[in-house]
Amino acid sequence: MPGIPTTPMARALGTLRGMTKHTHATAIGIDIGGTGIKGATVDLEEGVFQSDRIKIATPAGGKPDDIVAVVADIVSQLPSSDDESIALGVAFPAIVKRGRTLSAANVSDEWIGLKAEKKFEKALGRDITFVNDADAAGFAEARFGAAADVDGLTLVTTLGTGIGTALLYDGVLVPNAELGHLEIDGRDIETVASYGAKERDDLSWEEWAALLTTFYKRLERLIAPDLFIVGGGVSKHHEEFLPLIEIDTPIIPAKHRNKAGILGAAAMADRGHAVPDKSTHGA
Repeated sequence: MPGIPTTPMARALGTLRGMTKHTHATAIGIDIGGTGIKGATVDLEEGVFQSDRIKIATPAGGKPDDIVAVVADIVSQLPSSDDESIALGVAFPAIVKRGRTLSAANVSDEWIGLKAEKKFEKALGRDITFVNDADAAGFAEARFGAAADVDGLTLVTTLGTGIGTALLYDGVLVPNAELGHLEIDGRDIETVASYGAKERDDLSWEEWAALLTTFYKRLERLIAPDLFIVGGGVSKHHEEFLPLIEIDTPIIPAKHRNKAGILGAAAMADRGHAVPDKSTHGA
């Protein structure tokens, strides 16, 4: 297993291989989604929840003040939440750069261009690590799950209200891969092929798998990955649809499913140097 990277690019992106030493054994992770906001304290050695998971419905409209208030409520209920030496990571469904949210998926457009990291820090009274939700999920799978020790190019996809994607190359997270917003046949693919779309349109597993096949085939042509990993809560039913996806690239279920966002947010917060830095991280 390779050691800690020495090249500037590897250091900047934060390879996961060979990095088993943590600042703390515990961190807090918050995962913000279009329908629910979840949080837990995480055991960073084992990659498991150290507390009960707290979940509160995302406020209608998904406006900044409302979501920040829910996050503050969740954090206040978690063990050790008053210990600022314990890192806190927040995963959010948007492109995140220099602490700003540059997009907004399944939340209010008021997030676009917002200095979101500073807004959360002001409300919580502490520093946080603010990251893209799919990147957090990919980081969790690389550190604790199905992508651990996988060589080559891996694409982690999360199928939920939308479609999140995270790129990993030899264990290195490459941020801001918003491939769930590819336009296919004139439509944003997540609007027709996400699990939310399956539920909305009452699609059978076969009908949904056909749409996913179109999506994954396009990704094969664009980036030629060595492995697809499929996460999100629906991945617990992977035997119903993964065998129906007709592609050449191996495709497997994620280990952590809808826990990955919390695990990854906590792990990325604890390993601040595993994100480029406070000016560019997260996404």
